[in-house]
Amino acid sequence: MKIHAAWCGMVCALCLTAGCAGYRLGAPASADLAGRTLHVAPAINETLEPRLTEFVTTALRRQVQKDGTFRLATDPHEADLLLRVTVTALDRHSVSFNPADIVRPQDFEVILRARAEVKDRTSGRVRLDRTFEGRRLMRIGPDLTSSERQTMPLVAEDLARQIILALAEGEW
Repeated sequence: MKIHAAWCGMVCALCLTAGCAGYRLGAPASADLAGRTLHVAPAINETLEPRLTEFVTTALRRQVQKDGTFRLATDPHEADLLLRVTVTALDRHSVSFNPADIVRPQDFEVILRARAEVKDRTSGRVRLDRTFEGRRLMRIGPDLTSSERQTMPLVAEDLARQIILALAEGEW
């Protein structure tokens, strides 16, 4: 009976301590970035898709304000960090097809790829230089153009969320 109670005690202790296995001791890697100002430069569009610059830039600025780790700076000369994003690709992959017409896609997955670079303005040190992808499922409505017009801001929001999260979490 004592052995059974000892086993139960060890199993309980193991289960209770396993919950803290992912905990990291100390400040996060981005602790020195918290509270600093970030300037979001207008995005550069290397694709043939028009208006992506506006969607990505607006989504990035909204995400900075929403996240709260950084303060948004309008003047690059007054900012601590400078964010430059270059949209490199826009892909559409058909996911499902119309049951009545198997040639015409019903749903597309829209993938927006961009390279983000964050530099410290004073030292010139690169804090982040990575490629990110924003993804969203797009249902084709009466016409492809209106469906894309509704989907592009959502894809840009997903991309912006990933970029700002990586910078705020210190994943560089």
